[in-house]
Amino acid sequence: MPVEDDSELKDILELETVAVVGCSSTPGKDAHEVPKYLIEQGYDVIPVNPFAESIFDREAYDTISDVPDEVDIVDVFRPSEELEGIVAETLDRSDVDTIWAQLGISDEDAAKRAEAEGKRVVQDKCMKKEYQRLL
Repeated sequence: MPVEDDSELKDILELETVAVVGCSSTPGKDAHEVPKYLIEQGYDVIPVNPFAESIFDREAYDTISDVPDEVDIVDVFRPSEELEGIVAETLDRSDVDTIWAQLGISDEDAAKRAEAEGKRVVQDKCMKKEYQRLL
């Protein structure tokens, strides 16, 4: 069952490294402004976008599989229909604790699959808004 409990959300928000799938280089877009905010709060944000070489002066990777660094949270800014594939790719990584699908993004089957593999899942919530609300 996706995480809804404020205490567990706080635990997740205390993790440090966030790979943002669908991170945008376009100011004004949520997929740009939210990761920018997370950087400002001290998170190590890793952009994942196959159409960008760098975002926020950080190397952008084509896929979550290409990220060489340890990742705590995979934060998803892609349509719900892409979540199953992102989850499948993420499950190949042992380091990821949480898959976070932003506002308007959810896939119950993908969430159940991730949870069955020991990952925490947050769906249809904005990481920035939850940070502001809880921390």
